[in-house]
Amino acid sequence: MRIDRLELNCFRNYGRQAVGFDPRCNVIFGENAQGKTNLLESLVYLSCGKSPRAKTDREMIGFDAAAACMSAGVFAREREFSVRVELFRDRRRRISVNQVPAKNSAALSQVYQTVFFCPEDLFLIREGAAARRKFMDTALCQLRPRYAAALAEYNRTYDHKVRILRDAEERPDLLEALPEFNERLVQFGAVLIHYRRQFAARLNEYAAIHHRECSGGREVLEIRYQTVSSVEDPAAEVTVLAEQLRRHMESHQAAERASRLCLSGPHKDDLLVSIDGRDAKQYASQGQTRTAALAMKLAEREIYKNASGEYPVLLLDDVLSELDPRRQEFVLNRIAGGQVFITCCEDDRLPEMLGGKVFHVERGVIG
Repeated sequence: MRIDRLELNCFRNYGRQAVGFDPRCNVIFGENAQGKTNLLESLVYLSCGKSPRAKTDREMIGFDAAAACMSAGVFAREREFSVRVELFRDRRRRISVNQVPAKNSAALSQVYQTVFFCPEDLFLIREGAAARRKFMDTALCQLRPRYAAALAEYNRTYDHKVRILRDAEERPDLLEALPEFNERLVQFGAVLIHYRRQFAARLNEYAAIHHRECSGGREVLEIRYQTVSSVEDPAAEVTVLAEQLRRHMESHQAAERASRLCLSGPHKDDLLVSIDGRDAKQYASQGQTRTAALAMKLAEREIYKNASGEYPVLLLDDVLSELDPRRQEFVLNRIAGGQVFITCCEDDRLPEMLGGKVFHVERGVIG
């Protein structure tokens, strides 16, 4: 799985730019705020239809431009693909794969996948539950189209329910629609739990191995999936999960109406990370939390590999500069076998170590 070429037009600070990449390692260097992360952002977007940074598509359109375009030539599953996304300020985006229009971003994820790793991810353990849910959602939306569809529907339904609860005091008639939205949340929520539990189990397996190796065998990492308290076994059938979610939601109806908040559902899920049996968020040192975050991101890459048979494209956005030499070496020794993009501020020895190409980025121009 590799990206052979990329074309950008009015994307972020890029004008019209075309570049070909090495199948192994691509080092992209330059000063800050020149466009290195923007380039990686475009590669992520073309793999899943979502930016790891922007909240709206309009943010990625260059100043004074009405639209932006990204396209890439990709080789995956022994085939060549062409993916293209056009972003507009005044209408919905357009996605195509091999010149065929696509209905949604699932078509992109079925071509190639990316694992994006930035300095903020090193704080994944210390962040709140929302950061770890986003970590799961980002991976699963690329891996499982059914999950991506269920998550989109769950989020839409959740927003509707919150509006009903918020406005019900002035409009009591809105509560008549609440049972329908509750049932939709139950059905879609059960699908989310089903896939999250599977992902967390694999994550725990692979991350424990990476963490043990990086710590010299001195520490044991464990990752457990936490969901709604009424769910006795997250590995149960979807129908069973739905019934248990329904029971939990019914028991919280009065509290939800009183607080005007949606209190029941997997939108509060978390990954509980422990090192040697102790809560990592509360007790782990900075070095331990960084090692655990590294282990989780590398485990994510292994999960993709096992699911598709090919390594995803790995994007390291200025991560190595945040690590001490031992952890740098640990990462570099485990990224062979797939295409890698690494951004940094200086042209260093990475190409000599890994083989590949070096690109200099300045003011949105790749040289």
